[in-house]
Amino acid sequence: MSKYDYNDTPAPQKGSRLEIWDVLSILTLILTLCVAAYCVAIYLMPNSAINPLKPGPDPSIPPTPTITQIQLLPTWTITPMNVTETPTLLPTFTLEPTSTLLSLVTPSITPSPTKTPKAPFSATVTYIDSTIIHPDLGCNWQGVGGTIVDSNNADMLRITVRLVGFYNNKSKNELTVSSIAPAYGKSGYEFSLGTVPISSEGLLYIQILDQAGLPLSDNVYINTFNECSKNLALVRFKKNP
Repeated sequence: MSKYDYNDTPAPQKGSRLEIWDVLSILTLILTLCVAAYCVAIYLMPNSAINPLKPGPDPSIPPTPTITQIQLLPTWTITPMNVTETPTLLPTFTLEPTSTLLSLVTPSITPSPTKTPKAPFSATVTYIDSTIIHPDLGCNWQGVGGTIVDSNNADMLRITVRLVGFYNNKSKNELTVSSIAPAYGKSGYEFSLGTVPISSEGLLYIQILDQAGLPLSDNVYINTFNECSKNLALVRFKKNP
């Protein structure tokens, strides 16, 4: 038998159990988590009931104004007065006649109105058959033409002529000069209106101008006719003596 007796049976282990320090550590961890959750809740909801120190209003923000309705003053009630006394009329005085003063100043003479200056040129308007000027067009034309002469019936060339108004529902504002339509004479001019004669009254006027664009005549209003015998308005300007 060996001097040493070896026993291979393991020693019995003590049962596992929590020590007091382990319990305290677990409680401390739970308490820490609760405090952290409480702080987070207060941070996210500072005005909640669990916050014992609720934040007050920011002094830098002005207070919200409160609208106060204006109260209207009570209306006055007019109390009618009972007038029972009849006023006594005062006696009237008859004015004595006064003498009429005789004025020795001769009344001033009323000046006569100033006459409007007459335009340098006057005009005559006649309505003729256009075949006299345009025999090849027959009745398929309508227009305005004429001449410009001085007081001695001499033709005046390069005088500006303007036609203004409305024709066939279209506005007209055209310029030409004398001497470009020799069929009427040396100082002849012409405006072509259309290819079908139509009727109108006072919708067109013709006028002559100087080199500065100032009028040398009044507005000479012309009519148009749907008759072939009157499809040309012949306007002859003559300088006043």
